Amino acid sequence: MSLDKDDRGVNFEAAEVRAAGGVVWRSGAGGLEFLLVHRPRYEDWTLPKGRLEPGERWEDAAVREVEEETGLRCALGRELSPIGYSDHRGRPKVVRYWLMEAADPQAFEPNDEVDEVRWLPSPDADRLLTYPRDRDVLAQARVSASAP
Repeated sequence: MSLDKDDRGVNFEAAEVRAAGGVVWRSGAGGLEFLLVHRPRYEDWTLPKGRLEPGERWEDAAVREVEEETGLRCALGRELSPIGYSDHRGRPKVVRYWLMEAADPQAFEPNDEVDEVRWLPSPDADRLLTYPRDRDVLAQARVSASAP
């Protein structure tokens, strides 16, 4: 995969809104757990993500956004398939996600964008996620995180 297109030829740079994020996982007592964030502005549960800053690389934005929203420093893992949709203003948006494992766990502190985080096993995370597109990304992450 090139840095500006996916394997289907979708041009990431052409999207009006470009965002990056992570599917953060850890091994819990019952198996894999995934981190979800609650955004009070939208009253939704989603995966941590945010817009790229001018000149910023996708990977750097993903790591930065996860840390800003969750307080976790994470190791960047395998890239997952990107998603595209129209944002709340109707603009075309693409989000590229990476599988991430917390490298330096910190205590979460609520902020303007995220007021709560939850570590959940996959079935519970599926039920809590607000958007079907996030459940699709989580399904990819579950397979990738389980792979040796």
